[in-house]
Amino acid sequence: MHARCLLIGALLTWSHAAWAHDVRGKHGGRITDAGSYHVEIVVKSDVVDVFISDQSEKPVTASGFKGTAIIVAGGKSQRVVLAPVDGTRLSGSATTALPDQPKVVVQLTGPDGKTLQAKFD
Repeated sequence: MHARCLLIGALLTWSHAAWAHDVRGKHGGRITDAGSYHVEIVVKSDVVDVFISDQSEKPVTASGFKGTAIIVAGGKSQRVVLAPVDGTRLSGSATTALPDQPKVVVQLTGPDGKTLQAKFD
């Protein structure tokens, strides 16, 4: 009986942890932490948009940031240069259409020259 309770507790903990990683951002994308920021990525066809917010989830202006998204799709990697657009996001275009949720590593350089990395599996 005790082993069954432990098993149920472990399964509940695991399912909660798995669910917690499927968080969606304000723009419908996936979110992860990068240093003291939250990074949201939205991929639609060949366009990659990245939104940055602070720890209290307030948007951070994209001006002064630059970055690269390294995307793995179909067994091939592709680098997409990201540049500020509209003051609220970094954006770039891939050479081919991408799946909605590819594996991505976003490398950002902030206005202060510090580099950040956000991984999306």
